[in-house]
Amino acid sequence: MNFRKGQGREDPEINLIAFIDVLLVILIFLMVSTSYSKFTALQITLPTADAEKAIERPFEINVIVDAQGRYALNNTRVAVQNPEALAEELTAAARASGKADVDPVVIIAAEATATHQSVINVLEAARIAGYSKVTFAAQTSGKK
Repeated sequence: MNFRKGQGREDPEINLIAFIDVLLVILIFLMVSTSYSKFTALQITLPTADAEKAIERPFEINVIVDAQGRYALNNTRVAVQNPEALAEELTAAARASGKADVDPVVIIAAEATATHQSVINVLEAARIAGYSKVTFAAQTSGKK
């Protein structure tokens, strides 16, 4: 029964201003109650070093591996394929330089298309020769 014949029914509205006010109060509450302290697992103090730059470079043996699996030690090609023979060549290169008593840094410069096995052979040869310092040479792509 509609007793109001001339008046139309009003659609209900949601008051957005009150809704925004409530959300702002909640936001302020969250900002005040949030803790911004940084939690760390361990409280450590890192050591400082005041060492100067190294004057002389360490003794290095450069091993170059090409795409066909051939090796070169200090820019001299060697004809070996197994790690044992390559280890002998590494120790011979150390003796030839006169620094056989120093643990050299073995720098592996492998071509991008070199096989994985040929690089692993160099790592194995360094292990057999007793050289624990091994690193890889790379070049930058030039893209930044």
